[in-house]
Amino acid sequence: MPDDGALVLACIHLIERSHMNTLNHRIGPLQQDDTFELAFRLRQSLPEKPKACVVLLHGVGGNETNLAELAAGIDPDVLIVFPRGPLQLAPGQFGWFQVAFTANGPRIVAEEADASRRRLIHFLEQMQTVYGIDARHTIIAGFSQGGILSASVALSAPEKVAGFGLLSGRILPELGPNIASKERLAALRGFIGHGEYDSKLPVTWAQRSDQWLSELGVEHENRRYPIDHEISTEMGADFLAWIHALIATNGRA
Repeated sequence: MPDDGALVLACIHLIERSHMNTLNHRIGPLQQDDTFELAFRLRQSLPEKPKACVVLLHGVGGNETNLAELAAGIDPDVLIVFPRGPLQLAPGQFGWFQVAFTANGPRIVAEEADASRRRLIHFLEQMQTVYGIDARHTIIAGFSQGGILSASVALSAPEKVAGFGLLSGRILPELGPNIASKERLAALRGFIGHGEYDSKLPVTWAQRSDQWLSELGVEHENRRYPIDHEISTEMGADFLAWIHALIATNGRA
């Protein structure tokens, strides 16, 4: 007879396998095609005529499946795209740029961040062309480094998206020279969600993002949660409500 520890471990493995199978049913296979700038997956089943497109970016060390559960709360007639970061850091782990967390704050490889920003802009154009969705019905968002890139894309190329979500992320100071004019940013909408106790990117980064967006005249929601560096149920619900409201405001594609 196996001991209780072995039984518990076996149950955990079964639950994990079941959870992964569920996620695999929610998202399609990895698409690696020279037609597209980045490898990506799509949420299943694909809407016949998507009313909008939401692009969700994973954080550093993650992969394109990480935000599948969050995407499950978005309307089924919305096309959901999960790009994979171009830098492989380890088996199954990817990123958008290299970063070191130091006592003086994060230190990034700015050239990699800018290259990923430009690749994502091109990727958005490709997805919009292939699936017949215009920028007014496109939203980009992400967690941590994925949120950073979402803000970078939206603030430098606001004509490509209707809005962006910054979930436990920040706006890179290095982005400054590439930020669009206030006139070009006038129609852009944003969402900031951040943990009060974030140990990776302290909440001061969210405060700076809030202030910067206000100075740029970008209309946005700014919300705090009693959490660490993560997406809580409450943050996810607020973010989904923001997405649905923005899609409803802009109408069907």
